[in-house]
Amino acid sequence: MNTDTIVDLQNVSRIYRMGEIEVHALRGVSLQIKRGQAIGIMGPSGSGKTTLLNLIGALDRPTGGRVIVDDVDITEMSESQLTNIRRDKISYVFQFFNLIPVLTAYENIELPLLISGVEEDKRKEQVDHLLSLVGLTERAEHRPDELSGGEQQRIAIARALAKPKGSASSIVVLADEPTGDLDHGTGEEILEILVSLTKGEGGTLITVTHDPEVGDMMDYVYRMRDGQVENPQ
Repeated sequence: MNTDTIVDLQNVSRIYRMGEIEVHALRGVSLQIKRGQAIGIMGPSGSGKTTLLNLIGALDRPTGGRVIVDDVDITEMSESQLTNIRRDKISYVFQFFNLIPVLTAYENIELPLLISGVEEDKRKEQVDHLLSLVGLTERAEHRPDELSGGEQQRIAIARALAKPKGSASSIVVLADEPTGDLDHGTGEEILEILVSLTKGEGGTLITVTHDPEVGDMMDYVYRMRDGQVENPQ
């Protein structure tokens, strides 16, 4: 068991077949990400960034190699086992927020705790804590269409960190262009919140981005090209 490594990719490949055509999205990627880091993944469109994120997040399966998350080999798990991995260890922050429109900000953050079976009083304690961290306590009862883009992304970040107590060091937050739909100033503010809160709460952040300023805020940046990962910067 390696307690320092949260994500371990071992010679991972991913081939998509479109009729008789094979698309090699990942070509023998080996990568170790240490617990508590903020990692950036950069590269041109089609370089394999999103495929890499989907494999780490148990949304896709490799064609070859092994994917290990928090010392658990998820490569050949059943769909129900992968669902549990996504519930317990993986969180997502998307470019377009993906909040549930009929739920309030409070309820959006509470939902993953509810699914995990956390008791009501403990749910309230954690949701209130997260709302305070993102500075939106006063907006708790507002629905997404009553919030600005920046406020919605703050709620999405809080939701990503809403896991049962004691699991923080096992959380991997995957962010796919998290500031891509925001203006520059708001995006910079959101990124600062995303990095500081994820690391402050004990999680690990992996961000796919085209923005070099986003990369500047990461502990390490990996660049991808043609389905392969170059050395960190």
